[in-house]
Amino acid sequence: MGFLARARAAIACAALGLLATSAAAQEFPTKPITIIVPFAAGGAGDILARIVGPRLEAKWGQPVIVEHRPGAGGVVGAVAAARATADGHTLVIAPSPTMAVNVTLFKKLPYDPATDFTPLALAAATPFVLVVNPGLPVKSVKEFIDYAKKQPQPVNYATSGPGVPHHLFMELLKSMTGAAMTPVPYKGSLPALNDVVAGHVPTMFVDLGPALGQVQGGGVRALGVSMARRVELIPDVPPINETLPGFDVSSWQMFAVAAGTPKAVVDKLHSELKAILAAPEIRAQILKAGMLPMDTGSVSDLQGFVRSEISRWGDVVRKAGIEGSM
Repeated sequence: MGFLARARAAIACAALGLLATSAAAQEFPTKPITIIVPFAAGGAGDILARIVGPRLEAKWGQPVIVEHRPGAGGVVGAVAAARATADGHTLVIAPSPTMAVNVTLFKKLPYDPATDFTPLALAAATPFVLVVNPGLPVKSVKEFIDYAKKQPQPVNYATSGPGVPHHLFMELLKSMTGAAMTPVPYKGSLPALNDVVAGHVPTMFVDLGPALGQVQGGGVRALGVSMARRVELIPDVPPINETLPGFDVSSWQMFAVAAGTPKAVVDKLHSELKAILAAPEIRAQILKAGMLPMDTGSVSDLQGFVRSEISRWGDVVRKAGIEGSM
């Protein structure tokens, strides 16, 4: 076969490939879509999956199943999503621990968030609140720090697993104050919060969404928010930054699929998720749930964002003194 014939054959094959890819994207989805949430029900990721899921169902006429895979600080769910068939039918709603924090926290992470996933859309930022059981004799961040320092034994605090914000933010607080505290792990923020309400554990950092009802109803006392600005839903709760300058952290949630998912399918998912998350009524639901809507750039922009967040959170983990602790 001559050069010209080979060139024509290559062009024809490429054209057929593009047609096949385009057809696959047009047909997608061909079966139910699963959204893996790497934590127990009731947390921010669960709330977002249940806000977005019905919109995808209505758009594409396929069931959307929310599947919880808690364990090991989100690692169990992340591995399941990374190893899923790369056809776009399995998504993961991945928070910053899954996509950024774990890289520095774990000695050997069984997945690489920068290469094992293709990010689709940023969904929301999640402010956290330092809460205590109302029976604890403290009413401010300063009083809490003083109280913790005076105790003969470290103060227990609830977390939803190692390396998640509930754990990391308190470790950062410890490193900045010298207060002694010990984590008590749970499988999700809701069961952890329930034990703080019941008084079994005195305190925790909790994402605002699951905690909002208990904060407003007096089930827990909110001492401070993790971000350096006040949050609209609890405007009377000051930023911890006002007591500890430099304390300014929050989490975020991102939809992603396994790497290797066809580009046309990725583009279709990205476009649909971006449109859903930009809808005013969806943004209103996210705000009502105690989260802050985020704008989404291109898939390439999101890949750069993940790399930058791995670096940023690496600094936080090192500052907290827990690098490679898992």
